[in-house]
Amino acid sequence: MSPDDIRTAVAGLMPGVIADLEELIAVPSVSFPGYPEEPVQRMAELTVEKFRAAGFEDARLMDVPSGYPPIYGELPGPDGAPVVVLYAHYDVQPAHESQGWTTDPFTPTRKDDGRLYGRGASDDKSGIATHLGTLRAFDGRPPVTIRLIVEGMEETESNLEAFVEAHPELFRCDVFVVADMGNLRVGEPVLTTALRGDVSCVVTVSTLEHPLHSGVFGGAAPDAMMALARLLSSLQDDAGDVIVEGVTGGVWDGGDLGEDAFRASADLLPGVGLIGVDRVGDRLWAKPSINAIGIDTTSIAQSSNVLHPSASAKISMRIVPGTDPEQELAALVRHLETHAPWGARVEVTPMKTAPAFLVATDGPAYAAAREAMSEAFGMPCDEAGSGGSIPLLQTLAEASPGAEFVLWGPEDVTLSRIHASDESVDPAEIESMIVAQVLLLEKLAGR
Repeated sequence: MSPDDIRTAVAGLMPGVIADLEELIAVPSVSFPGYPEEPVQRMAELTVEKFRAAGFEDARLMDVPSGYPPIYGELPGPDGAPVVVLYAHYDVQPAHESQGWTTDPFTPTRKDDGRLYGRGASDDKSGIATHLGTLRAFDGRPPVTIRLIVEGMEETESNLEAFVEAHPELFRCDVFVVADMGNLRVGEPVLTTALRGDVSCVVTVSTLEHPLHSGVFGGAAPDAMMALARLLSSLQDDAGDVIVEGVTGGVWDGGDLGEDAFRASADLLPGVGLIGVDRVGDRLWAKPSINAIGIDTTSIAQSSNVLHPSASAKISMRIVPGTDPEQELAALVRHLETHAPWGARVEVTPMKTAPAFLVATDGPAYAAAREAMSEAFGMPCDEAGSGGSIPLLQTLAEASPGAEFVLWGPEDVTLSRIHASDESVDPAEIESMIVAQVLLLEKLAGR
């Protein structure tokens, strides 16, 4: 098919693709513990049904020891054709009312801006829709062999890494196409080439054997909550950059989001400044970041006039490609253990190490993907990073040494608001991404 033929064919498919996406959004497939299991199971079965109808006759739920099952299938191409794995995930983040949704998160809603709103509209049911549209453009007969993997627990404690390690033969391929990313801005194509990793720990600061009257003892006896606050503040300099000795930073050479665009996408409150001093791209994709993502202490409702004997925080640190997550976490732990004020006792419990990932950009599949994106969007394709982490990618690389990775998707950074309220997707991005994927498979097949 010529590029024009592909665009015409995909345009004709879009009403059905969007109808599928709306049906998928309406299923509250939240995979987190404590949420109903039935919607997630229904979502898995619905996704299998749609991929079977699109050509994957053997698409099926795979057996796993625990958690929601991944979906797997294989669609053979011509003899000797390259093997491509298409990835997406069918589970979504919670959508608490407290996030500030302006519409029901599981009622797909079109607004005046043309975007489709709902939890999972971007992350990552739009990836599923992109794969479905790609298969339909070939009428279920692609020019390459396609293996499908749709994960059911990407947003929580993934079981897919263990599944890949147990069945590496299912994932051997020439190219992994991961449709769980997006352009920085609508209509401006990028390929994601770097993802930060993630390490975390829980730090507990203790100063007293038991609570003390804040009036009788305050001013001389240290409060553990205040000690924890000072310890946390020691992780960043006045500008907000990480100052933990031994933690690695770098420089980003690709496209940049820009401060104005970042401010608009982050919805900062009036008067609130950005942290860090380098380009936004450096801060997001080539430098570490540290956040306290949870805290345990007395609640305001239960508070009284006492000094806190202990307080805890969960700390998440994003790490840059090329680093050893164990070493980066060890540096963070050392800092926490040696910077507590007033001799406060510190206990640190490591929680997680997830590696960063760097995409090889010197292979034929990557070159084909750049060409496909440029042709689909009608402008040159740039490169971007992602602050998010996908530990699975390293596991896939180990299961299929030498395979190339293409990371892209319809989740534009500036407006999609993934994981937040009013998540949305631009249907035009889905259409262009389907065109890009069809073009990529054609190029990989040598057409």
